[in-house]
Amino acid sequence: MALAAEACAHRGALLRFHADPGTREDHGYEYWPDGLLLVADGRVVAAGPAEALLRGEAAGVPLIEHRQALLLPGFIDPHIHYPQTDMIGSGGQDLLDWLNRYTFPEERRFADAAQAREVSEFFLDELLRNGSTTALVLGTVHRVSAEQFFAASAARGLRMIAGKCLMDRNCPADLRDTAEEGERDTRELIEAWHGRQRQSYAITVRFAPTSTPEQLASAGRLAREYPDVFVHSHLAENAKEIAWVRELFPEARSYLDVYERNGLLRERAIYAHCIHLDTADRQRMAASGAGAAFSPTSNLYLGSGLFDLDASDAAGMRYAPATDVGGGSSFSMLRTLGEAYKVAQMKGQRLPALRAFYLATLGAARMLGLDHRIGTLAAGSEADFIVLDEAATPLLARRLSRCQTLAERLLVWMTLSPDRAVRHSYVQGRRAGGCAAPALA
Repeated sequence: MALAAEACAHRGALLRFHADPGTREDHGYEYWPDGLLLVADGRVVAAGPAEALLRGEAAGVPLIEHRQALLLPGFIDPHIHYPQTDMIGSGGQDLLDWLNRYTFPEERRFADAAQAREVSEFFLDELLRNGSTTALVLGTVHRVSAEQFFAASAARGLRMIAGKCLMDRNCPADLRDTAEEGERDTRELIEAWHGRQRQSYAITVRFAPTSTPEQLASAGRLAREYPDVFVHSHLAENAKEIAWVRELFPEARSYLDVYERNGLLRERAIYAHCIHLDTADRQRMAASGAGAAFSPTSNLYLGSGLFDLDASDAAGMRYAPATDVGGGSSFSMLRTLGEAYKVAQMKGQRLPALRAFYLATLGAARMLGLDHRIGTLAAGSEADFIVLDEAATPLLARRLSRCQTLAERLLVWMTLSPDRAVRHSYVQGRRAGGCAAPALA
């Protein structure tokens, strides 16, 4: 088979998943200590043992050697706020105090297109520096915040999902839209950006308390009219927040029920946190195909609570780890996985390292309905992948040298990796920071 002129082979330890490993260490993945990833035209051509591919499909193809490195699909972050980049690490007594004291004042700045574009650029660079090649991203109530984000993402050839917030009550007056304005802006943004290059749109209700019943109904109409767009919001993060929802929506059985009554519970609907759900809620999430973005660094930082992996698994609910910057305290999915492991430990549960890496790659892609495109490194998939540096620090190199199994190695990556552990991020087969990637059909 003739390959494109820009075909390239990458050699190093190579890991990819094809199923959820669960608690097993012999299931759901392929790992080649000496592997080869062959890419061309922005897509994966083949992955497997290096010697066999170098004698076959990759013969004569330019080769990049990634010594002391692990190659794997780019991380997928299913919940993060780009306008909160400059307030990461802010304090606050709890979620609602933090929103009023830090978040709303910061988000006022995004009425300005130049501000939105500058932060978008930094934010995307920071994602890539930490190995996240796709994310589900909230903007602010300002339409321009979404426009500038999409423009910056498209220029890099990234696969991103984003939307402007819908928020028409219980927030500062200068951060409100109306149900009519929000629907008009959302509709026009969908038409302009959804499916353009690698951009996708998310109908974005900030959370139920900041939208009137009229706006929630409007969001539901949009979700029905555009079934292939995403829905993105917050759910059951904080006890005070849940009590507030109960006061505002006394007719609803639960917080989740507020969204379901308005047609916002379906495939491609992603709800951040989902800590304080009951069995019926989790079963409804599972039946609908909606997913939960589990945000351990944020939940610990704001004291919101501990996500229940076992209860979510028992219900068959989809979930994946997310950074939730700026409530979350790191852009790093490696650090996020380490904190998720600790949350499970505190609940008397287990998050094996193999499963953690699955959830941050193929598991997240499946939750988003994008596993035919990203998260897998299967032949024909988009060539978004990262290179983890085994020698990023002397301690990391020393500890990895003593590991006996892949599971041990991945747990060390989750536990000890510094920010510079991601040596390179590749987008459509090209190293991030280089020339713009080609658009995929």
